Amino acid sequence: MPATRNTGAQIGKVVYKPEPKSTDEFVVIVHPSEYKKWKEGETSIPLTEVLDSFEIFHSTQGAQGILGRPSHQQLENEFGTHKDLDVALQILEKGKLEASSGIDTSTIGTNLSKGSFSLDTRGARNMTGTSS
Repeated sequence: MPATRNTGAQIGKVVYKPEPKSTDEFVVIVHPSEYKKWKEGETSIPLTEVLDSFEIFHSTQGAQGILGRPSHQQLENEFGTHKDLDVALQILEKGKLEASSGIDTSTIGTNLSKGSFSLDTRGARNMTGTSS
């Protein structure tokens, strides 16, 4: 089952920082135009149109760098739940939209249950997509 829709559409990321000066960040990948409409109150837009996938990412490197998957415990500690939908909603509500031209969703793995997963958002030509 694909992790993303791979439509070639422009994507961005919504970043939630628990503390203003922290390098800890939680991220969801979104379609910016749909996210902006949703954020402005257009609640009839399904989340499947707002989010590129329901994957939650985590970084301790700040705005640029490798995004990995947070543990259930990290999600529970920060959001009070580890359910992807509930966490994604909190990130969408509390986070800020950032442009992400360096993310290539066409290379995100299709069977993520076979190992660790990370997403490189640095935008380097030789390091887009995923690493396992």
